[in-house]
Amino acid sequence: MVKKVLKALFVVAFMLTGFVIGLIVGIQIGGNYFTSFEFLGQRGYEATGLIGSWVGLALFGFLGYKIIR
Repeated sequence: MVKKVLKALFVVAFMLTGFVIGLIVGIQIGGNYFTSFEFLGQRGYEATGLIGSWVGLALFGFLGYKIIR
């Protein structure tokens, strides 16, 4: 049981890391290259930061699951 909880915590920590990395990368791309991009009522770095955080969360969650499996 403890092993499963530790595995779940590892995946959650990995997802949080991916969220932050995706957010930062998205903000950098949106602020420098896609300043007029719009998504869900947001514009520029806010929109691409939102997309980057979602992609980072999903990607790192999947990778974290695959690593511990």
